Amino acid sequence: MRGAARRAARSQALEVVTRVGLACRGVLYTLIGVVAVQIAFGDGSQEADKAGAISTVAGLPFGAVLLWIMTAGFVALALWQASEAVFGGRKAIDRVESVARVAVYVLVVITLLSMLTSGKASSDDEKSRDLTAALLGLPGGRLIVGAIALGLIALGVYWVRQGVTKRFKEELELGRMSPRARTMMERLGIGGYAARGAIAALAGILAGQAAIAFDPDKAGGIDATLRQFADTPAGPWLLVVVALGLLLFAVYCFGESRWRRT
Repeated sequence: MRGAARRAARSQALEVVTRVGLACRGVLYTLIGVVAVQIAFGDGSQEADKAGAISTVAGLPFGAVLLWIMTAGFVALALWQASEAVFGGRKAIDRVESVARVAVYVLVVITLLSMLTSGKASSDDEKSRDLTAALLGLPGGRLIVGAIALGLIALGVYWVRQGVTKRFKEELELGRMSPRARTMMERLGIGGYAARGAIAALAGILAGQAAIAFDPDKAGGIDATLRQFADTPAGPWLLVVVALGLLLFAVYCFGESRWRRT
């Protein structure tokens, strides 16, 4: 039974849909990055998060068809990472990372299905604050939220380290890539992972503030975190740099859909 499940998880059909999912992830990061740039230059009418990106896709011609394709792609990504967590002969931290990815992809699928069935999707900020409020209401809630905050900061450091050390290259089929493609993916990965790490670390800081103040409104998702970059002494230009990093990661995702080891 275990062998059959492993073969099904690594079937050629699932691999194709998984690569479509990686490209869909690039679409989401592209839209988030574009909205983040708009926010930096004073247009804060849209939300720079996955729900906002999905809403943008829904408004396109044949938007429903695109959303169903994205749903299939992210379901495939979740199944692939679940297979890696269960069957992958890797280090414990890699398995933990796969489990975390499953959770993220499942949340994206839920958001996509919500948009398809009800025409709307809750923002990441709203979900984050609701979850923080629920956790703070538990016995030891501050400690739980504080632990999550530290986890997010650690994740941010881990992603930055992945970028600086170029560890992400281990996930790519380098033998299939030309020297030019390897150089391009290397540069995209460094910038993209650094931006993701900065966002995760700042989100952790916001969660930590929510735990200390016992105030869920101080927590936030991607949108709230990105807007915090514009409120730093560096002003909106820091947000522009982070947004460009997200766009670099979006292009990396498109390359990953072709060269990622699955």
